[in-house]
This record gives sequence, C-alpha cells and structure tokens, in this order.
Amino acid sequence: MATASSSMPPRVRDPRLDFYRGIAMLIIFTSHTPGNFWGDWIPGRFGFSDATEIFVFCSGMASAIAFGGSYDRRGWVLGTARVLFRCWQVYWAHICLFFALAFMLIALDSFGFEKNYVNSLNLGQFFNDTKDHLFGLLTLTYVPNYFDILPMYIAILLMMPIVVGLASVHVGLAFAFCAALWFIAQTRIMMMLGIEQFAVSLPASLTSDRPWFFNPFAWQLVFFTGFALVRGWIPRPPVNAVLVMIAAIIVLGMMTLSHVAIREWGFSWAGDWRRANPHLVTKTDFGLARYTHFLALAYLAYAVAGDGGRRLIITGRNVLARIGETLIALLTKVGQQSLAVFIVSMMLSIFVGAILTETGTTADDVTAFKSHTMVAAGNILGWAFLVFIAYTAAWFKSQPCRKSATG
Repeated sequence: MATASSSMPPRVRDPRLDFYRGIAMLIIFTSHTPGNFWGDWIPGRFGFSDATEIFVFCSGMASAIAFGGSYDRRGWVLGTARVLFRCWQVYWAHICLFFALAFMLIALDSFGFEKNYVNSLNLGQFFNDTKDHLFGLLTLTYVPNYFDILPMYIAILLMMPIVVGLASVHVGLAFAFCAALWFIAQTRIMMMLGIEQFAVSLPASLTSDRPWFFNPFAWQLVFFTGFALVRGWIPRPPVNAVLVMIAAIIVLGMMTLSHVAIREWGFSWAGDWRRANPHLVTKTDFGLARYTHFLALAYLAYAVAGDGGRRLIITGRNVLARIGETLIALLTKVGQQSLAVFIVSMMLSIFVGAILTETGTTADDVTAFKSHTMVAAGNILGWAFLVFIAYTAAWFKSQPCRKSATG
C-alpha cells in the first residue's frame, strides 16, 4: 500500500522557492497599485495564471517544508497544532491589515481630495453598519475583495491536517480529496450540470450573496500541488527538450487567448472564447485553463532555474555577475519574508496609487514624460521599500537583542 512516509529526511529549502515567491510579491504590489500602467506588463496579462498562483503554489511548497517535518517527527496531533498556530498568526495579520488600511484611507479622505478613498475599496458599508460588519470581519463572513488572499490562505491551511491524514493512509486518498473538493467548488460547471445547489463556497458579504473572491475549496488544488511535490508524493518532473517544448507551446498558445491578445492584437475571437468558457478561466473558482497555464509556466521556470536552482547561484567578478547576484539575493530575501512583505505591499499599493492620482499622473492630459517618470519612480521606490521590509523582518526574526544579551 502506497502511504506517505513518516520517516522522511529533513528538507533543505530550495532557493527556487523563495526566488520566485519574491518575484510574485513585487508583481502583486505593482498589479494592486491604482493608475499603475506597469501592471499591463505583468504575466497575468499574457496568459490565464498570474502572481497569485505563484504565491499559493510556493506557499504550498513552503508549508510542506515548515509543517511536513512536524508531522513526521511529532505526529499528526502536534503537527496539526503547529498548523493551527500559523492560522492564528495569519488571522490576526489579516485583521490588523484591515484596520491599518482602513485608517490610512480615512486619513487620505481627511485631506479633502476629490476621490473618496474609503469608498474606493467599498468600505463605506463597514463604517455605515460597523456593528454587524465588525462581527462579519472577525468571523470572516465579511471579506472585502482587496482583503481576500489571507482568508483564503487560512482556509487552505485548515485543510492540511485532513490531506496529511489521508496521505498517511494512502496518497491516492489525498489526491482524490483535493480533486473532488476542486470539482464541487466549480460553480459554473455545477450549474451546467444542473446541480449548482451542491457547489461549495464561502460568504463574503453581509448585504449580498457575493462569495469569497478566491474560493479556497478550488485554490487548494494549486497549493497542494506544491505541497505534494515537496513531500515527494509527486515525482519531480525531468527536464528535457520534449517537455520544455510542450510547456512552451501551451504558454504561447494560451497567449492568443490573453487580455493582451484581445486588447492589443485585436483577437476578438479570443474574447468570444473567454465569454463562452468562463468556467475554464475563472479566477474565483480557479478554472482548469488557469491551472494548465500555471503548470506549464512553472515547468519552464523550473527548467530555467536548473537542478536545485543552480542557475540562481551566480559566480564571477565582473559587474554584470555582481548585479545579477545582488538582484537574486534581494528577491530571495523578499520571498523568505513573504507575509510581512505582503501586508506592507497591500498598504503601500494604495498609498502609491493615491500619490499617482493626486499628482495627476493618471489624468488623460498628463504629459507622457511626467506620467512615465512618476509611475517608474512609484514602482522602483515601492520595490525598494519592500526589500527594506524583508531585510528588517529577517533582522527581527534573528532575535538580535537576545543574542546580544546572551553573547
């Protein structure tokens, strides 16, 4: 009987994990900044999947490293206890992010700008009916769209004890559970089959039937794909010319159905296809086309980085080698401190967007030079600040005060 091993050797953190997650963090900042036309060049504009898939997939891999060993060494109960503690941490990070960002929006509105920043994130209903919405916020039954990633992450983490428990009996049971859960989360497919009453989702609003923007029952599929790869439940794919070619064909082929193809290349038929097949490209329920596109893109990234991420280790004394080594180190550090960076980036995106708006950068009559300069400065300085946050978080985690006291 194929069961998950309970005596797996310790996992060494793969440099590719943090490097690509660091890239995802910077993309998330750029894509969430209002008025930022650099967001037109993020990967999601050229295909179906975007930085969210990278973040969730890499989080699954990181969770396998962080919690898999606890399950192996301490057993299911203590392993689950550690997962629950992480959920507790992320939950309060989500609550603090909401109030910190709400405070910042109120502060922006106090300057009397023409734009109403509180309503720009649809938080007016929270302040108009604070009592009920506060209860909804704390119970995760009120989840505004901008605040949806961390609740999704919490819900997926809560599924980990079930998946690990099933895998301890037979890995196939874990795969069957994830696949079945993904299927019943496909609202549009269930409607096509006439069984929409069995579709699963979570409520995100107290005033409508709007579900969570990221359905965790669907998005767990990409999370546990990364989890299974690190745990060894799925064998590492070989790198060869045939698979690289297949992955490249999938990515290039799906590019013809992308937003860029529709808006810039005039492929009106691509828009017709997307409207006719929303169940394949839906972001909320993580459509199959998104999953296929991401797997192909992830395989190419896996091949480019080389075995064990060897191509991410640059040696050399020339200027280009030093610059490349520095950039990789910075992105890796951002990926290692993804939670802290993500929380700050959510606030920083709105702040930078407000600067672009109030300086007229997003106006139609603004000069091209001013617009490009301001947007470039917003992105580059924003990225630099996120790198600073990553190194600061790492410094605090190293407990320098304790080392000084005991040194």
